[in-house]
Amino acid sequence: MEVKNMDSLKGLTRKPKKNKMTMAERSNTLRAGVLGANDGILTVVGVLFSVAVATTNQFTIMIAGLSDLLACAFSMASGEYASVSSQKDTEKAAVESEKQLLKTNFEDELQTVATYYVMRGVSETTSIKIAQELMKKNALETIVRIKYGLELGHYMNPWNAAFSSLVSASSGGIFPLVAMTMLPVSIQWPGTIIAVILSVALTGYLSAKLGDGLTKTAIIRNVIVGIVTMCIHYYVGTML
Repeated sequence: MEVKNMDSLKGLTRKPKKNKMTMAERSNTLRAGVLGANDGILTVVGVLFSVAVATTNQFTIMIAGLSDLLACAFSMASGEYASVSSQKDTEKAAVESEKQLLKTNFEDELQTVATYYVMRGVSETTSIKIAQELMKKNALETIVRIKYGLELGHYMNPWNAAFSSLVSASSGGIFPLVAMTMLPVSIQWPGTIIAVILSVALTGYLSAKLGDGLTKTAIIRNVIVGIVTMCIHYYVGTML
């Protein structure tokens, strides 16, 4: 029985491979991509509708849409970079704080780990043994994982988030841009509307899956926001 328990503890203390992204890192990159795609779609279609109502010149419409697509993509990327950089700084600060606490208040840190397992149904005696074993193997790695859900050495990467947002915002904006400028004039309006609705429905679905949310609700919400965005910018264009 003792051997089995020791094997379990070894499994808990095994270090993750440093060359692989954690689930949190992958989720953050995907989140940036989904949000970027959604913003790219809505921002570009907003400009396209406003300009297309005011003028029928296809070149003018295309340049306006393309300019907005690029502006949106770089804006989203820079925003993600700044946001995730702040998160990374916070994570590093938390690790440095725990380093100091382990030097000055080790017993309280040990008790925090033991309490963590007690709250999950492990007996107090066993929790203390687990905590002692984990802290003996790697105290810093153990405490930051339990307190903050962080894996030591794995911080959110602002460049991954920025690149994901840049590519997805550009890709998302392509759908309404191509529909409005490449389809025959006779069907460009309904074609663009359909392209936008399908695109935002897809981003709604993906965002719900990533966030464990309600898929149907997310899709309906995105579609409604997309339709409202198109209506507002259409009427803005009529006033130009």
